[in-house]
Amino acid sequence: MTPRMLISLAALLAALLAVPPPGWAQLYRWTDDQGKTHYSEGINSVPQRFRSSAVPVGYNSPATPSSAPSGAPGGTAAPKAASGSAKIEFTPGKPIMVTVRINDSGTAQLQLDTGASVTTVTPTVLSALGVSFRNARRGSIRGVTGEANVLAVQVESIDVGGAKFGPLWVVSHDSGFGSGQDGLLGRDFLDHFSVNIDNAAGVVTLTPKQ
Repeated sequence: MTPRMLISLAALLAALLAVPPPGWAQLYRWTDDQGKTHYSEGINSVPQRFRSSAVPVGYNSPATPSSAPSGAPGGTAAPKAASGSAKIEFTPGKPIMVTVRINDSGTAQLQLDTGASVTTVTPTVLSALGVSFRNARRGSIRGVTGEANVLAVQVESIDVGGAKFGPLWVVSHDSGFGSGQDGLLGRDFLDHFSVNIDNAAGVVTLTPKQ
């Protein structure tokens, strides 16, 4: 799968701007008549009869607390407040890559994308960092180019240069970005911070929202 295709499927394609561009599509979670979970780009992509029960995802969890699987670690736990600030240097005109520490146990290289609804990390990296897939939630992501099966797993925390938030559900899926890029850092994490991208200075600043 090419990077372009994956980004379209996950509704993650957007310019790296401090404010999401007009018309960005929120990701919605819904369940069909057979009980299968789906993720769709924008409410209009959800079949009409399921729209009333569709849930926006990416801010706390891909499921409401009442639908969290029994025994899921932190399934009903409220997210902690964001803490810490960070300054991240980048090369203007190139993707903003950040070193992300997951569960205080290891790091991943993610592309910062303020238009991405959810954070995506390759399953190989998550496994290497000891993230459990035992209570992963299966689903599919529907986008303009088709549909892909994915898993959502919970991580206890994500730390970017001292800016930290968690717990958080992330999409486990091969990003297809190539060597040295393990996925995308999305708005489910970034929306808990004020994000300032200074292209002239080549610096991104993350500050916890009050």
